Amino acid sequence: MAFTIATWNINSVRLREGLVSRLLREEAPDVLCLQECKSPVEKMPLESFAALGYGHVVARGQKGYNGVAILSKLPIEDAGDKDFAGLGHARHVAARLENGVTIHNFYVPAGGDIPDRDKNEKFGQKLDYLTEMRDWFRDSRPEKSILVGDLNIAPREDDVWSHKKLLKIVSHTPIEVEHFHDVMEAGGWGDVTRSDIPEGLLYSWWSYRAKDWSAADKGRRLDHVWASGDIAAAAHSSCILRDVRGWEGPSDHAPVFATFDL
Repeated sequence: MAFTIATWNINSVRLREGLVSRLLREEAPDVLCLQECKSPVEKMPLESFAALGYGHVVARGQKGYNGVAILSKLPIEDAGDKDFAGLGHARHVAARLENGVTIHNFYVPAGGDIPDRDKNEKFGQKLDYLTEMRDWFRDSRPEKSILVGDLNIAPREDDVWSHKKLLKIVSHTPIEVEHFHDVMEAGGWGDVTRSDIPEGLLYSWWSYRAKDWSAADKGRRLDHVWASGDIAAAAHSSCILRDVRGWEGPSDHAPVFATFDL
C-alpha cells in the first residue's frame, strides 16, 4: 500500500479554508496533517474537506490558538493525544490507518523570542515539552509510526539561511537542537525529508516580515516528517511545496510531503 502524507502549519484553518481546499484538490495527499488550526473542532470547516474526499478526521482544537487535525481519504481511527508539559494546549493528536501505521501530528511550542528559560517562560515550556516527548518515546518506543508537524526547530546548519546569525535565535539555538536530537534518538526516529534530500539549503517557513519573502529567502526548516526505524526505508519522494507560500493570503509555512510504500 502506497500513501502520501503532507504536513502544514496553516495558521488558522478557518481563515485559510480556501488554501487547504486548493492543496487537497491540486496535490491530493492521502493524509493531510494541519497545525495551528486556531479553532475548536466543531468550528473547523470539515464539511468542505469531506466534500473533496477527506471524510475521515481526527482532531483536537481550541479557540484562537494551537489546534491539530488529521484529514484523510483513507479510513483512520483516533489513537489519542498527549498533553506534554501539562500546558493544556491542543498540540498533539494521533490516528491509526487500517494498515496499522500510527500517525502523530505535533505542534511544538514556538518558545517566544528570548532563548533563556529564566527570562522567558515560553522557552522553558518548549524545552519541557520536548523533554516529555523524549521520555514518552523512550518509555514506549514507536513502531510502524510516522511523526509529522511543526516542531519549531531547524536542526541543521543548512536548515536555516544563516547558521552563524541564527545561533542565538529561538528555533536554532544549540540547546533546542540538542533537545530535538534527544527526541529523535529516544524514539529511533529517522528524518525522512533529509534522507530523501540530504544536501542543500531547505526551508519550510519564511517570515511575514520580509517584503519579498522569496527574494530575501531567509527561511528555516521548522516542519518535519519522521518515521520509526522499522519503516523509514519505505519512505520516498519527499518535497517541500515552496510555491504554496506564495499563494494569496498564505500561511508563513509551506507544506511538506512524503510517500510511503507499506
